[in-house]
Amino acid sequence: MACISWLNRVRYPEVYITDFQGDISFFAPAKYNTGLDPPIALGDVRQLLMEYCVVPMLTPNLHQTTPHIKSLLLAGSKGSGKHHLVHAICTETGSVLFDLTPANIVGKYPGKSGLIMLIHLVLKVSRLLQPSVIFMDCAERPFVKKIPKTDKSDPKRLKKDLPKIIKNFSPEDRVMLVGVTSCPWESDQKLLQQVYQKFVMIPPPNYSSRYTAWNKLLGEYMPNNWQFDMGLVTRISDAYTIGSIISSIQEVMTVKRTLQLRIHSLSPLELVNALCKRTPIYKEEEESFEQWWTKVPIVRKRLRAVEMLLEEQAEIQAKQQANAKKKA
Repeated sequence: MACISWLNRVRYPEVYITDFQGDISFFAPAKYNTGLDPPIALGDVRQLLMEYCVVPMLTPNLHQTTPHIKSLLLAGSKGSGKHHLVHAICTETGSVLFDLTPANIVGKYPGKSGLIMLIHLVLKVSRLLQPSVIFMDCAERPFVKKIPKTDKSDPKRLKKDLPKIIKNFSPEDRVMLVGVTSCPWESDQKLLQQVYQKFVMIPPPNYSSRYTAWNKLLGEYMPNNWQFDMGLVTRISDAYTIGSIISSIQEVMTVKRTLQLRIHSLSPLELVNALCKRTPIYKEEEESFEQWWTKVPIVRKRLRAVEMLLEEQAEIQAKQQANAKKKA
């Protein structure tokens, strides 16, 4: 349960997949031609990561008999729980975490020879200490088209080497690259898709996920039978991430306020005032995520298959109408 940095060894938080707040989607399956896909929920993200990351890396036998997933990209708004999920994957599998974030390696292993040594060490040590997770924060930055002048971390340093790292992973290696990003649309999508094999987008929490989060988190401070309007804070917290909800509760429920609960019950207004200090997920950001999601390979493949099926149905319908006219 440790993160190996290039200077010291730091323990990462011991958290679990089940700690990731959110309910599964209860939407019924929709027909492909309705134009409305049932949205995924936070509970579905939890299930995906169990199947993609946790279960295959538990034992060598499982890793060799399940589909070999070398890399995964977690995309979501700030505060959506991306880092929590990375730490949870490491905790559940007992993995060692290697941080290859550009800001973390700036000034270390300088020059071309230093970079070669860095890649060599990552590949060698991650195999020796497997299961291992190679982590990259701000995963879009090595592939951005234009780097801001204020950025001194040299994010493009690993641009050419990341695909090489992925190619070196064999089915016997319980090693995975996990990247997180809050703005994946800023990168060159072709290069991004050369590195990351699977893409998981963390959606804004729906009503059910928010209610579950409020109920569970507040239940740690007060009994569930206390009179508190849980529905009110759930509705008002629409467009806020679970991270914003957690930080709002932590701000309000201090030790002093918790001791006062028996005398002065908690008001939803206290939590709403704290929540208003947080930044919500704006509509523009949500639309950017949705547009980017349509460029993900598996989504493009599905959309293409639906288009072909609709064209085929249109041709069949046209032939049927033509035959009906001939008979008439």
